[in-house]
Amino acid sequence: MLLNIQHHTKYEYAVPANYALQQLRLRPVSDRHQDVLDWSIDLQGARHQTSFVDQHGNHVDLLELEPGATEVAITVSGRITTHDTNGVIGDHTLAMPLWFYLRQTKLTEPGDRVARLTEDFKPHARADVSILHQLSNRILEQVAYQSGNTDVQTTAEAALSQGNGVCQDHAHIFLSAARVLGFPARYVSGYLLLNDQIDQDASHAWAEAYVSGLGWVGFDVSNAVCPDERYVRIARGLDYRDAAPTTGYVVGAKQENLVVSLQVQQ
Repeated sequence: MLLNIQHHTKYEYAVPANYALQQLRLRPVSDRHQDVLDWSIDLQGARHQTSFVDQHGNHVDLLELEPGATEVAITVSGRITTHDTNGVIGDHTLAMPLWFYLRQTKLTEPGDRVARLTEDFKPHARADVSILHQLSNRILEQVAYQSGNTDVQTTAEAALSQGNGVCQDHAHIFLSAARVLGFPARYVSGYLLLNDQIDQDASHAWAEAYVSGLGWVGFDVSNAVCPDERYVRIARGLDYRDAAPTTGYVVGAKQENLVVSLQVQQ
């Protein structure tokens, strides 16, 4: 499937920043699931400093705000051909060892609720991929998709406790539980082509777990599917913080507003 993507992010500041740096994880890479045909990043109010590949294999661009800028606009656009691999990405090819993805973070640290969630699966852990499909379904049963009640600081335990959340919450719960069961697991940020909807409010998130004999396999808990040709993988990591589209810090300016617009279409 050929997908066309345009993702626009604008920061507006009440007063110019004294200094600001921002990391972008907005460049997809070609892999078994997708071929990047062309991709560009256009900047206004900021200038490119350098690029590098991080420990998770993400392409990172480092930006510096221009002196006196009160607005920063970042527009990424491109074309990608995707392939339906039934969610299977394949073997682990990064220098980072697999055991690293068993590590919990502040956002995925398991507590009593994750323990209860995984209790029934522990006798069968590492048996086959069906355990992870069952886990994904169980999470969606217990945590309904509902926006407006969580944010990027919400932990897996907190989302389980309140019983609702969005895609990043579902991903964090899956990561926490999969790691408890002994599966290396990682967070994925990217894009999803929605049926009959071009304009979207935000990018998407899901999880991948490593299964012996299959490699990395994707699970989109929010939509109860394994990612297919409608999905574009952008960045990955231990949790949202590792794969966030934009991160950074600003000195001397108050952020006034953030505007995001996204279009994904064939």
